[in-house]
Amino acid sequence: MSASFTPAPEDVVWDLPGDAPHRLSLLVLPHAGGNAHAYSVWREHLPADVRLLIGQYPGRGARYSEDLPASVDDLALPVVDALPADTGPLVVLGHSMGSLVAFEVTRALQAAGRTPLGLVASACRAPVLPNQAPVHPERLDDDELVAAIKERGGTDDGILDDPELREIVLPSIRADFAIDDAYRCTAPDVRLDCPVAVLGGDADPIVPVDLLDGWATVAGHAVVAEVLPGDHFYFQQDLPGFFARLNPVLRSFDATPAPAATATATA
Repeated sequence: MSASFTPAPEDVVWDLPGDAPHRLSLLVLPHAGGNAHAYSVWREHLPADVRLLIGQYPGRGARYSEDLPASVDDLALPVVDALPADTGPLVVLGHSMGSLVAFEVTRALQAAGRTPLGLVASACRAPVLPNQAPVHPERLDDDELVAAIKERGGTDDGILDDPELREIVLPSIRADFAIDDAYRCTAPDVRLDCPVAVLGGDADPIVPVDLLDGWATVAGHAVVAEVLPGDHFYFQQDLPGFFARLNPVLRSFDATPAPAATATATA
């Protein structure tokens, strides 16, 4: 498909409102190889007055026929452009590579004078750091890439084991991992003007807990991560427990009158 093709906004940002007028919107950016559908179950765990928005990257879902992404901008900027006009107060959250996308979405909104209430980074290195656990998808054949994905978790093995489904999903997974491998923010003294909260799993082999505090370099304040039981996809292992920690973070952002907020304490 031509690079000039512009997808429909509703295909780029899924809009899942609750049953009450929304006091804030939560924009979720998926992990490498992830898609919006994987996060749609979050709707039932959020308060009714929190509107759930989920980014859908090129190469999957209704965007399957688009050119595959080649940079983090290809993931982030269409999401910024597709946000609903009535989004209102916004919190941006990303998981794994999605945290880097969330960071760039936040930077773009900040540059446009639309700074979010806060950013939540989950299971991801700070954006100023190089990837300490690269996948190198360009060196792997399909079977080796599938093995690497299964080791990380987060993707249904049934999809990866089905030849037809695997053929559909692997190109976008390869593209995402290549972006994640290469990404590093080198802008001098980059700082966000909103509070930053960081979450991660205590047994995450991809992003160990001691790397999470690195987000202080872009937050402009000390960051003390909320650490929950589990591996790289810790929230999948206890979704109610995850939201028992996330929902208070969202409330704290909503109640914060100034950017200089105190980081959430470790459990």
